[in-house]
Amino acid sequence: MKTIRLGTKSAEVNYLNELLQKLGYPVLVSNYFSPETDTAVRDFQSNHSLVVDGVVGIKTWSKLLEIADVGYASNYKLLSEQDLIDFANFHNLELAIVKAVNEVESGGKGFLVDGRPKILFEGHVFWRELEKRSVNCSNYISNDTQNILYQNYTKKYYVGGKGEYNRLEKAADINPDALFREAAYSSASWGLYQIMGFNAPSLGYASIDEFVEKMYRNEGEHLKAFGLFLEQNNLIRILKNKNWAEFALRYNGKGYKANRYDEKLMKAYAKYSA
Repeated sequence: MKTIRLGTKSAEVNYLNELLQKLGYPVLVSNYFSPETDTAVRDFQSNHSLVVDGVVGIKTWSKLLEIADVGYASNYKLLSEQDLIDFANFHNLELAIVKAVNEVESGGKGFLVDGRPKILFEGHVFWRELEKRSVNCSNYISNDTQNILYQNYTKKYYVGGKGEYNRLEKAADINPDALFREAAYSSASWGLYQIMGFNAPSLGYASIDEFVEKMYRNEGEHLKAFGLFLEQNNLIRILKNKNWAEFALRYNGKGYKANRYDEKLMKAYAKYSA
């Protein structure tokens, strides 16, 4: 693990926040080492006879993993080199292209420390999914549901980590009718590549339940779903041509330039092709 501190933005910080949340600290699970994360780290260091400096290096990482009791019996769920080779062969892509896209576009880790696939619940998508099922969403608006059911996109209700499952289940339980559960699970993004559940039918899954069951299996299944998504949206051809800007635009949206996704893909490809 890299040494990280206040202000760092990285996948390691996301994992740190997840561990801290598991230990009961009220932190947002994100890739930003926020002042709240710094406070939690310092409290953890103080409680476990470590140097209280807010810096998460090898000693703090070791104690965090020990106390959080993170076993890696779930290593079989992680993406392997062979998974990427098989993906490249199946889609007739250079392995360097596949590795570049995996590095830039994956979330770094597809599973939480408790073994469940990583998710992010989207309340505005839940609104849309319920409307598609002829549900009048206005009937379900209240102070209790404001963090799971809203008409317009917002980040304000994200909690990350296991907290997203609390939001998902809360949405699924708004009404005992099975269509509410179906709509809720369709309104979360799943796994290593955060594929939205509502894509399941168009990607060839028999139901949202089959899709979710596959997401629980391993990151190899996450990669397969990602490949199906790329095929469905005609992105494989763009990758074969190494048109990084076009791929980034169509996969990441209009903000790709600000986040330099095309440059990151190009640099990652150069690294792996070398």
